[in-house]
Order: sequence, then structure tokens, then C-alpha cells
Amino acid sequence: MALGIIGIVTSLLLLVTLAYRGVPVILAAPLASVVAVVFSGAPILASYTEIFMPAMAGFVGSWFPVFLFGAIFGVLMTITGYAESIARTVTRLVGSRSAIAATIVTSALMTYGGISLFVVAFVMYPLARELFRVADIPRRLIPATIALGIFTFTMTALPGSPQVQNIIPGQFFGTGPFAAAGIGLLGGALIFGLGLLWLEYRRTALIRKGESFDSPQSALSAGGSSEDAAEKQRTATLEPANRVVPFLPLITVFAVNFTCTLLLFPALDWSYLAQEKFGGVAAEERLGLWAVLSGIIAAVLVLVALNLRHLTTLWDGFVDGAKRSMLPIFSTASEVGYGAVVASVAAFAVVRDSVFGLGADALWTSVLSVSITAGLTGSSSGGMTIALNALGDDLRALAAQEDISMEAMHRLTAMAAGGLDTLPHSGAVVTLLIVCGLTHRQSYKDLGVVTLVIPVLVVVALVSLVSVVGSF
Repeated sequence: MALGIIGIVTSLLLLVTLAYRGVPVILAAPLASVVAVVFSGAPILASYTEIFMPAMAGFVGSWFPVFLFGAIFGVLMTITGYAESIARTVTRLVGSRSAIAATIVTSALMTYGGISLFVVAFVMYPLARELFRVADIPRRLIPATIALGIFTFTMTALPGSPQVQNIIPGQFFGTGPFAAAGIGLLGGALIFGLGLLWLEYRRTALIRKGESFDSPQSALSAGGSSEDAAEKQRTATLEPANRVVPFLPLITVFAVNFTCTLLLFPALDWSYLAQEKFGGVAAEERLGLWAVLSGIIAAVLVLVALNLRHLTTLWDGFVDGAKRSMLPIFSTASEVGYGAVVASVAAFAVVRDSVFGLGADALWTSVLSVSITAGLTGSSSGGMTIALNALGDDLRALAAQEDISMEAMHRLTAMAAGGLDTLPHSGAVVTLLIVCGLTHRQSYKDLGVVTLVIPVLVVVALVSLVSVVGSF
């Protein structure tokens, strides 16, 4: 069993090292999985075909349309000139020195509005790129700035967030999405404030060293520069004439998603989904995805309707977006496959259960177990689901014995899932870096500070505070 634990740690270190050195995760994840399997004594081929590949295929099957249309939307927002127009308008309103804050707030609003994290990443990159270019901020800070808005406080801390990370704990603790609103608001404010301070500090430090938006240290990875150049060339022919028009696609994403989620879909009869030909799927398992997909497709149609005179250029954008969606989705899916393999080895159960045996109270145990599994799997939702499936009932019973608020358990468990999940091998991190055309070496330091270091420190501080004063 000790050998199996060594295998998990070794595989994780290998995956992190390979990802940091620029090895495509679609190759690194299977290699790291083999290491974990060999140390555990499990069969390699069976683990690959029966565990890794089904998990990978399941992710692609669920999220391919979102990645596809999200990438197309991002490209069309750029080649139509809408991204640059929005960036200039926002910059004019808040001032170029506030480009980082504007990017964070815009990303956060979209995430809190219920738009999928992956979609927000695709949509926000062209907007952030133009904001940073206008303000001449080093490009390497873009991933961290977007990540602070979508992978931290709006995903797990703010009460009422529609993201799955805020919904999962309620299924185990009997709580709602607005659980422990006071803790969530305080935690969200701390993560946002400290993250913004770090990014502004780094901006000043990098500029003092002579870095700029186009400096070599912030250069795009292979292939990115030519894509940007092609987009800029196409953009020149599609400048929007009205400053309000470029905001319509973004408004459409939010409006359609909101309408489908709260008004349209709940009013429809989904009983036919119980039929065998539809897999007997529960409506609740698909409506969120369908609402997001409907919003992004509607926004793409709005973009096309507003630019009918340039159908040839738009078609080039569709083709370009389709191509760009392939590597992100398969890279992220490969990470999901790695997480499934690690979770399947016997040693993983020992690691998970040992946390419960530390003798800590229910709150600390929940936070630690979820943090560890999220770090091992590189997924906040996956890690939290694995941990709570195994320990949820015991944690709830222990919390009742110790008179610990279930609402505090909900909020701090969700926030804990949003810490170690962004280690370098994280699928979300890999996807965001690929979308931005940057590498771990260029951007992970700042991304890690705002999405891992700061959230972990805030969670530790809040758990300590709640242990003393109780929930609020």
C-alpha cells in the first residue's frame, strides 16, 4: 500500500513537471497515469482502456459543444472588432490603469451570471487581450487576471453562485446555494482584494523591469502570434460603427442563459428524458448545460446577424474557432482521465481515509479531505465529489455531534475545493493557458498565487475564525 501512495505522489510530480516544461498534457496525463498504475500493481492496459478512456470520452461527450461554440464565439468577437471595441469602451470609462480590475470584474460578472467557466475563458481572452494591449500591460498577466475572476470567489465563495462547485455541498449537507452568506461575502472580498493587490504589484514590478504587452517575456507560444496577426488583419475590415452594438452578444449570453435556467426550462415537460433512447437521464443533470449552450449559440447567431455583409470573413472565424477548440478539450479531458485512474487505485482510498483519521473536527476534516482530492485530481468539482461521496455522511454526523453549522461546512468546503485544484496539472489551468496562447513558465507563477495561495490562506483563516466565533 505504501508503494501505491508513492506511485500517486510520483505520478503527480511527473505530471506537474511535464506540464510546466511544456509537454502537451494530452501526452503527459497518460504517462503519469501509467506511473500510478505500475506502482499500485493494477493492470496497465485495462486501466487505460476501461478507466482512463471512458472518463476522457465522457468529458468530451458532455462538454464538446460548449468548447466548440465557446471557441467560435471568442474568435468571432475578435474578428468582428467587438472585443477591441468593448475593451476601448471599458478602458475609456474606468481608465487604462484599471484594466486589470476591469478584466476581473467582467469575468466575475459572467461567472456569477451562470455562464460556464470554460465559456467565460474563451470569451474573456480576446477582451482581456485588447484591454491589456491598450494599457500596455505585460501579456503574461492575462491568465492570472481572468482566473481570479472565474476560478475563485465567484465559483465557490459568493453566496448564490450558480456554479456546480457551490451546488455539490448542498447535496451532502442539506444546505442551499446561499449557505453562510456572511462567510462567503467576507471570503470573496478577501480573495478579490488580495488577488487584485498582487496583480497590480506584479504589473508595476514587470513594467519597471522593462516589460510591455509585446515584450519577449510575454510572447505567445508557437502558433499564437500568427493567429493574432490573422485576426488583426480580419478585424480591420469589420470595425463596429456603434459602441453599444459590441455588447449585444455578451448580453445575449447572459439573457438567454438566465431565461432558460429560471423561466423557460422549468416550465417545460422533460418527462420524455426517462425513455431508454435518451438514457433515462434526469433533467437536472442536463438543463444547466443546455442553458449555457443555448446562450452561447444565440450569441453566435446575433454576431452573424449583425455582420451579414461579411459572411466570408465570419466563415473563416467559424473554421478557426473549430480548430482552436480541439486541443483545449482533449487536453482537459486527458486530465479528467488521469484523475479517474488515480481515484481508482487502492492507495487513493488510504490517502482519503487517513485524513478522516487525523482526529480533527468535522470542519477541518471536510476542508482537508476536499483540498487533497481536488489537488490530486486537478478538479474542484471532481475532487469535492470524490471526497464527499466517501465521507459526506460521516462528516454530517460528526458535525451534528460537534454542533458545527452545516451552512459553514457548505461554504468552507466549497471554498476549499477552489484552492489546490489549480496546481499546474489542473485541466482548468491547462485550458486557460492554451486559450491565452501562453505557457506555464510564462504565467503560472501569478496564476498560482491568485488561485491557489491566496484562496488557501483565506480558507485557513476563515476556518480558524469560524472555529472560534461560529458561523455568520
